[in-house]
Order: sequence, then structure tokens, then C-alpha cells
Amino acid sequence: MLHCPNCGTKVKENEHYCIKCGKLLPDDINTRIETNKQYSKWWALPILTMVIAVIAVGLYAYILQYKTANALKLYTEAEQLMLDEDFNGATDLLEDALKKRKNFAQAETALDFSNKVIAIEKQLGEINELLANKEYKTSLEMIDYAEEELSSYSGPAVSKLVEKINDTYSIAKLEQLNAQLEEGPSINDLRILIWEAEEINHPDADKIVAAIRDRIIDYTFSKASEELNAKQFNDAILLAEDGLKYAPDSEKLQSLLTNINKEKLAFETEVQQRMEQAMDTAYKESQINEKDAIEMISVKLENNDEGQVVINGEVKSTATVPINSILVEYALLKNNDEILTNEIFIFPDTLYPSETGKFEFTHFDLKDKSKDLRAEVKKITWYTN
Repeated sequence: MLHCPNCGTKVKENEHYCIKCGKLLPDDINTRIETNKQYSKWWALPILTMVIAVIAVGLYAYILQYKTANALKLYTEAEQLMLDEDFNGATDLLEDALKKRKNFAQAETALDFSNKVIAIEKQLGEINELLANKEYKTSLEMIDYAEEELSSYSGPAVSKLVEKINDTYSIAKLEQLNAQLEEGPSINDLRILIWEAEEINHPDADKIVAAIRDRIIDYTFSKASEELNAKQFNDAILLAEDGLKYAPDSEKLQSLLTNINKEKLAFETEVQQRMEQAMDTAYKESQINEKDAIEMISVKLENNDEGQVVINGEVKSTATVPINSILVEYALLKNNDEILTNEIFIFPDTLYPSETGKFEFTHFDLKDKSKDLRAEVKKITWYTN
């Protein structure tokens, strides 16, 4: 096979110029048969390039794998430091890990968390100073912010820090409650404070809860007793029952509520009896006022200077209410025979209980001095107001 000695392209025996490079072909056919050194170099170049590329890729992969392994090792060590609460050391290791391996998402997240923890621990130190200055509101706000900063993280290190934050919150809240109790809060404030104290997860919280509960019990007992003494039983019961909502196991309030109910029952029974007695008395009085409200004290028959018959008398009110328009009906009898009847009003017109009234009438057309003549009251009528 014939080739161009210049570029190695295949040529024909009768060709004088290379169809590719355009150079003059030697007349010697043997020269055309043997490929020159330039042709061999061009042929080996792609292979050499490929070999170099494979070596470079392999070397890069090895270096990358080496760096990745070192980055992972640093990340693992940083995790342990964070569990040991050495976040400054963990931060340094994580920064080195990110230098060795770019776009190391886990290390970036851990570094962000570590930096936030360092900032939070600094805040917790500031909170202690704020508590010493009794700036409770600001302290609690900072604690809430710190807890919110960790809301997107999870893991053992996070749990430890959250527990530390919760302890700080409990201490801050307890100190705030103690300060509020020293100010002498109202009963409504105490009802709110006891709920807040019961939500605190701290051993000392039980003492504050007990102290607040004792104050509620004492206040409730005092006010309910006042209402009981004033016979305001329903108000006393409401106070006692409300107090038991906050101190359900208080024997003091339970006993008071029992006594209130007993006193209420006794009072209602007594009132009922009094009402029945009053109704009975009222009925009896109404019967008296309607049927027996007037007592006849005296009735006399006399003759005036002209010999005319004069009737006069006196009555007394036995009613329990004022009575009026009292009318006396009487008859004149002679030898027990009725000779006439008459009606006359008492004066004054109205008689109040136990008062007396009089009546008098002159029979101008009757002159009789007989001893057989006498007066007899037949009926007395009246009206009540």
C-alpha cells in the first residue's frame, strides 16, 4: 500500500502530487511505501492525550476523594465537639471541612447551627444579668427568640441546648412570679399567676403554686364567710366553689362550702316556717278584721231635759288594720218587745288598731221614761282599707 511520505495519506502509483497535503510525491515507489516519522507521531498523539486525560481524571478523583474523606472526618469530629458543647472548636473544624470540600451541605448547616448556638449562649449570659436587674420581660423575650432560632434544627445537640434554654426560662419565670407576689396582687391576678406557675417545669415551681393557692384559699374563705354572715348564701357558695377550682383539695374550703349549704338549708327552712306562720297569722287576722274587729264597750239609753230618748255608746277596734265607715244597728225594746230599729255611724270615721269611737242619737219623736225601755245592739258593720 502506497502512502504520502509527508502526511501518510494513501496515494496511487500514477499520482505525482498528494491529494491531501498537495506536496510532490517522490518518483521512487519504495519511498512511498515506507511511512515517515511525522506520520507515526500524529497517529500516537490522540492515544497519548487520552492516557494523560485518564491519569488527570484519576488523580483529580483521588484528590477529591481524599479531601472529601478529610472533610467528613472533620465534620464527624465537629459533631462530637457539639455534643460536648464545645461549639467554638466545632466551628473551627467545620470551617476547615468546608475549605476541603465545597458545597458540603451538612457542614454548612452544622456551621450555621454552631454559630447560632454561640450567639444564643452569649444571650443566655446576658439574660442572667437582666434577671439580676429584675428586667424579666426583656429576659423572657430573649429566651423566646433563642428558642425560635432553633426551631428548624433537630438532633442530640439541639435537644441539649433546648433543655438549657427551658431551664433558663423556668428560672426567669420563677423570679418574675416571686417579684409579682411581693407586690400584693389582686385575687384576679392570683388566679392568672397560679396557672402560669403550674406550667413551669421546675422543682421550685411547686412551692410558688402552693403559696399562691394558700392566698386564694385565705381570700376565698374570708369573703365567703362575710357573705355567709350577711345571709347571702348564693354569693357565698359561688365564692367557695370558685376558690375550689384553684384549690380542689382544700379541706378548709370544702368544710366552708358544707357549712354554707347547711346554713342555707336551715335559713330557708326557718324562712319557710316563718312564712307559714305569717300566712296563718295573716289569715287569722283577716278573719278578725272581717268578723270580729269591733268590741262593744258600752251602750246607754237616757232621756234629755226634754224627755226625749237618747242612745249613746262606745266601741273599740280590735282589728290589726285601720277600719272605717263603722255602722251600728240597734233596736229599742220595751218589755222585750221591739218598738223600733235604727242605724248610726261611729265617729271618728276611721279607727286604727286599739282606738275607740263613739256614737250618739236622739229620738226626738220618742219620749218615754219607762224603766222597761232598753237598747240592744243588733249588728255592727265596717270596712277595711
